[in-house]
This record gives sequence, C-alpha cells and structure tokens, in this order.
Amino acid sequence: MAEIDFITQYDSRSPISEAYRSIRTNLQFSGAGQDLKVVAFTSVIPEEGKSTTVANLGIVMGQDNKKVLLIDCDLRKPVLHRRFELPNKGLTNCFAENIPLRQVIQKNIFPNLDIVTSGPVPPNPAELLGSSRMMNLLEEVDEDYDYIFLDMPPVLVVTDAAIIGSKVDGVVLVLASGEVSPEEARQAKSLLEKGKANILGAVLNKIPYTHKHSHYYYYYYDQDHVKHKHHK
Repeated sequence: MAEIDFITQYDSRSPISEAYRSIRTNLQFSGAGQDLKVVAFTSVIPEEGKSTTVANLGIVMGQDNKKVLLIDCDLRKPVLHRRFELPNKGLTNCFAENIPLRQVIQKNIFPNLDIVTSGPVPPNPAELLGSSRMMNLLEEVDEDYDYIFLDMPPVLVVTDAAIIGSKVDGVVLVLASGEVSPEEARQAKSLLEKGKANILGAVLNKIPYTHKHSHYYYYYYDQDHVKHKHHK
C-alpha cells in the first residue's frame, strides 16, 4: 500500500490527517437528527482524488471507533482493490453468483474499516447499482456498520451516481481545484438534484500550497451549505 494514499493511517498528526478528521466531524454533524448511514461519494470528472478522499475518511472514522464498510461502486474503472492491494472478488460477484454481500467483505483492512471491492467489470453497471438487488445487499449488512461509504464514478461521465443518489442517505461531491470549471460543478450538482439526491456537501481538493512552510487545511460552509476543503 502506498503511504501517500493512506496518510491518515501512516501520519496521523499531519495537517492533511487533521483535515480529514474535520471532514469526519462535519459529516457527523450533518447527520444529526437524521438517519445518515449510507453515503455515496462522487466527483465531477475522473482523477479528482475521490477514492483517496473516501478511503482516508473511512480510516479516520475507524479511528473514532466507528465501524465502516467501504464499497467500490466504480464498476467500470475500479481502483480500491489496487490501492489496498486486495483480491478483486467483490460486489459484482454478488450479482453474478447470487451470493450475499457478507461473503465478499474483506475484514479489518485498517482498524474498524472493512472493504468490498468492485469485482469483475459487468456489462450493465448502472442497472446493477440502481437495482432493488443492490439495495437488498446493503440492507443485509446495515446493522453491522455505523457507516457504509460508496465510492461512485464521476457524475458527469456516467449516470450511476445520479441514479443511486435518491436511494442512499446522502451524497458528497469531491471537487479538484483548478481541474473543474464552475459550470461543470453546477452541472454535476444539478444532475444530482434532478435525481433527488440529498447532497450533504462538497469537499474541495487539490488546492496548491501558497506558503511552503506554513500549510494547513480549513473548512467552511457557504450560504448554500456546500462543504469545502482547503490547504495553503
């Protein structure tokens, strides 16, 4: 495993790790008063750092003694099995072989963090993710976890995240600074809203350092309650 991918595990005192803990706190607060368990993470376009973000958030949730299941739902271009160096028998095997989700869960990859990899690439990813069978698989393990995080594909590339958005408790949008235009971000938000998704907020990622020896992350909610992550 690359330590840079899982900085919250290998350098828990770093400013970046503190940033993820702040995201954890804000996510927990956003769920106050509502049943917030199944959360989908998506991005606008590929390579925005979505999978790294959701993996590290899963790690810091585990460090807070929350039991987390992370599922790779990017069925066309999955990455979690490579990032975590795991065998890729996973979600799509449940559909193809009619087996329960528990049978493909890989336990305690990090403390309190379990993983379900994507499995082999299927011919019909959107149909699988939006199916009643998918919801049944999640319900099978619902009582075993405090949080179930879904690593979804980018919302402007395929329809998967928009389709599943209304079926989960909330959606977080990961945005890469300088890589996504404001218009693209608005379009992604609009697609999720049209799909009746409960948008919890957005994480702004990949902001360049402005001071070599003094960098940190900070967070705020704007008037539309969009979550941002900065470092400088």
